[in-house]
Formats: sequence, C-alpha cells, structure tokens
Amino acid sequence: MNIGAITTSVHAGTHADAPLHVESSWSDSACLPATAFIGEVCVIALPSGANASTEISTDALTAMIGKVMGADDSLREIGGESSKVEPAAPSRVLCRTGYSVANGAFPDAWPILSASAAAWLVSQGILLWGTDAPSVDERNSKALPVHHALFAASAFVLENLSLGHVVPGVYELLAQPISIEGADAAPVRAMLRALP
Repeated sequence: MNIGAITTSVHAGTHADAPLHVESSWSDSACLPATAFIGEVCVIALPSGANASTEISTDALTAMIGKVMGADDSLREIGGESSKVEPAAPSRVLCRTGYSVANGAFPDAWPILSASAAAWLVSQGILLWGTDAPSVDERNSKALPVHHALFAASAFVLENLSLGHVVPGVYELLAQPISIEGADAAPVRAMLRALP
C-alpha cells in the first residue's frame, strides 16, 4: 500500500486565486463558482516582441481579442464619423505572455493588464481572466490593483497556466478549482478542449 502526502502553497503551480487573497472579508476558495472556470474561453497571445515590462493596453487587448474572435478591425462610418469598432470581450480570456514558470525558472517580471484594460474587461462583464504568468499583478505589487478590479466586479483569476503550446483561438475550458474552506487560492488542473 502507498500513501502519499504533500505540503505546498495553494499558489504553487496552476491555481485560481480567491477574493480572500486580497481582502480578508472576501470569499475563500470554497466559494469559487465552477461556472466561472468551465465553458467557452478565448485564448490570446502577446506578440513575440513583448517584453516583461509590457503593459497590456486596452488597444492591444481589443486587437488580440478581435484577431481571435474575427472582429472587423477596419474603420467604419458611424453617424458620419469614422471610428474603430471594438470587439466585445468574451466571458473568459486566457493570455499567453511567454513569461511562465513552466520552463522551470521564476521570471523577474511579466506583462500585466493596464488599469484601463482591466477596467474595459470589467465594463464588458468579464467572468474570468487567466495568464501563464505567476500573477495578474506585478511581482512586487502590494496593492494588487488588477486582482482588486476583477474581484470587485465578481470576476475571477487563473494564474500560472501552461499555454506555451496553445494556438490562440476559442476553446472549451475545464479548470475547476479544488474547494478548500478558508483558503485564499486553490490548485487547478486546467485543460482546453477543441470546440466541435
């Protein structure tokens, strides 16, 4: 007979942060809704030239989403004026930054959402934002503004995803977190399945 045991941080490997991670009065991982982590997801990728200090602007975000979702990036005449048509954000978005711990090294820095891009996602009713980076916020951030913006809007967070081999596109996400009462995060085995 074999009986194993593990001792680990709930933030090690791929995991879902719970709102409790940033505010003591917010909910724990036992309250993370399965519906946020299962369903159609848009996987986007930063251009290969993006560096660790890249801040993902609203324009860059909408361009990446538009490319995957097939939105028209051309200028259209609306009310006599030319304007760029922004795609609506899908409910779930995973971002491949290329700054992952999957290669065995913890990066010193990684690209994060700008405040305006996080606000745009929230305004679009985002349900889940995920990244291959160790966090949705900067490594040394104490305020965790992206976490706060998303959690305050009832959106959720996946971190430390392994997306290096994933082609941008639309998939089915299967990434339900473990329910751990009182925990501020939960391990996840995230999988993507091609849509029929």
